[in-house]
Amino acid sequence: MAIFETLADPVRRHILELLARGELSAGEIAASTRDRFGISQPATSQHLKVLRETDLVRVRVDGPRRIYTVNTPALDELHAWLAQFHDQFAQPLDALATELARGKRERRRRHTADPGESAAESA
Repeated sequence: MAIFETLADPVRRHILELLARGELSAGEIAASTRDRFGISQPATSQHLKVLRETDLVRVRVDGPRRIYTVNTPALDELHAWLAQFHDQFAQPLDALATELARGKRERRRRHTADPGESAAESA
């Protein structure tokens, strides 16, 4: 299953958001998904399985507990895909910022060059 299909589910996005704050046990994750979505522990386990299969989370055994963490390198594919959109908008937004700054400079220059003329123009 592709990363985007995995992240299409709100429960799995919620689990990743929880894990972005730090590692959690399966029980802690199940309690949060139960409180927010009303789903059972077995249903949460299925979501965790999908996240493991797409390599978005890692699990380690700590005695009887399973501790989950985000596998941040696996998010590189998602980041790379999103970057193509950022790059498309970066240059036009930079140009807009330049034009706005140029307009502010021009207004300041006019105002400081002849304050009386600016007051007469606005009247």
